[in-house]
Amino acid sequence: MQRTSPLVDVTVPVHSASRPIARAVASVVDHTRAAVRVTVVAHNIDPQVIRGNLGAYADHPRVRVRELRDGIPSPAGPMNLGFGLADARFVSVMGSDDELAPGAVDSWLALQKRTSAAVVLARIQLGGGGCDPYPPVRNGRRTTGLDPRKDRLAYRSAPVGLIDRRRFEGLRFTEGLASGEDLAYSTALWFSGAEIAYDLHGPAYTINDDAADRVTSAPRPVAEDFSFLVAIEALDGFGGWSRRDREALVVKLIRLHFVDVLRAHLSRGNGVREQASEFIRVLDRLEDIAPGALRLLSVADRRLLDAVRSPLVDDRRLSALVEARGEYRRLAAIVTRDPLRLLHRQAPLRTLGAGLRASTA
Repeated sequence: MQRTSPLVDVTVPVHSASRPIARAVASVVDHTRAAVRVTVVAHNIDPQVIRGNLGAYADHPRVRVRELRDGIPSPAGPMNLGFGLADARFVSVMGSDDELAPGAVDSWLALQKRTSAAVVLARIQLGGGGCDPYPPVRNGRRTTGLDPRKDRLAYRSAPVGLIDRRRFEGLRFTEGLASGEDLAYSTALWFSGAEIAYDLHGPAYTINDDAADRVTSAPRPVAEDFSFLVAIEALDGFGGWSRRDREALVVKLIRLHFVDVLRAHLSRGNGVREQASEFIRVLDRLEDIAPGALRLLSVADRRLLDAVRSPLVDDRRLSALVEARGEYRRLAAIVTRDPLRLLHRQAPLRTLGAGLRASTA
């Protein structure tokens, strides 16, 4: 029999009968030697439907099913319910369509024991093939003593892996957001000053791409896409962050989140030119957080941002500029306007190089 309090509590929210929840749960309970418990949160759906989909795992001694009805299409609520129910030393989160390679949790625990880390990052395998290059850690091989700025930890948004519950007691996902509910949470982890390790060579956390009903895919206003900034700015101690820490965060937010939102609106034909004032407002806010961060972006990124601000550039041109900034065989995508910034740790040349090494480690 498993002891009352497991060593690891894993929370898996599920909001749809189409999600392969049994696959996710099986990957944890069937392939973990350590005492682990999976809390499946039936989110705005009949828990009996989820129990049926779990099959024999619904009554597994390492599995419990709980219900949350909040009417909000966000994983923040069920994730936070799982955190609140947890009494294990460590907590972990998991998507209902994802899975763990055999021995993943045991590998995280072994690394934590060797390093006394408060956070252990999982290696992420992408369902379409290849490994997630984020975070682009130093030399692509660093696994212990990670630094939030030097190892560019902000590039890892999803806090998958192992988290010391006692060290981060009370830390929760941001509720009420249409997307980005995990960004303030993960940012708080990376910049907490806690020991962080990366199981870069261990069994992977696999993000599958076979779900057709992802909540975050729905179109929404630009302001809602960036509501997570309020939560980040409200983090304890954020006002005292160094300039370099702010730069590391903002450069990532522009490269990934800002450009992704822009691309999404362009692909939907939402008329970005008509929403330019909203995008400009976000840019201004990011520059206020980290003045000078734009100097660390590529020439191609700067051309795109300049075009967003220009009333003379239409959506068709913006779409072309979005694609151009990802053409890494061209110098404009990897060099900065200011040659003195070319080899900066947050500039594209070193960041992309580190990501390439990390993805093939």
